[in-house]
Amino acid sequence: MIDIPTRRVVLGAGVFVAGSLLMVDGSMAQAPLAPTPECHDGEAATLPQTEGPFFKPSSPERIELLEGGMAGQPIELVGFVLTRACKPIAGALLDFWQADDKGRYDNSGFRLRGHQFSDAEGRYRLRSIVPSAYVGRTRHIHVKVQPRGGRVLTTQLYFPGEALNRTDGLFRKELLVRTAKNAGWLAGRFDFVVG
Repeated sequence: MIDIPTRRVVLGAGVFVAGSLLMVDGSMAQAPLAPTPECHDGEAATLPQTEGPFFKPSSPERIELLEGGMAGQPIELVGFVLTRACKPIAGALLDFWQADDKGRYDNSGFRLRGHQFSDAEGRYRLRSIVPSAYVGRTRHIHVKVQPRGGRVLTTQLYFPGEALNRTDGLFRKELLVRTAKNAGWLAGRFDFVVG
């Protein structure tokens, strides 16, 4: 019988590897964070959510959404794209868009918008700012995830400890990012399960 490593084993190693690869000005932005959501063989896929009115196709390919002089708390968000059997997916498309530190979306350009592809181990990394809340919405980051030749998962990621989480009708605790402060940055982790 072949022992197939569980997601915890794979991701436990991934936390170390990802943490050692994510350097910001010589210091690590990424703190070791537990996987979220936990994945078990046959796990349900990550919850889908509405795209909202601010999606724009054809975003630039980049992992760095930060620009010089951009206001806001820097965040480095990492994680894996996984199958429902908890296997990493290489080459999955991840398209992110979000509001700025004043709760505004750039609808004329591509500020705080970008797409990337998961690496050979299914990992992704996004460097941005923590978006502001705005009327009716708590802080959130929009994302579309699509494995090669697979269906698109559209969802939103949320931040723990936000007072507006209780009043935002779209908020779901299953979509909370795990966070920790590290070297002046907010380190975040979220693993997408698609299927």
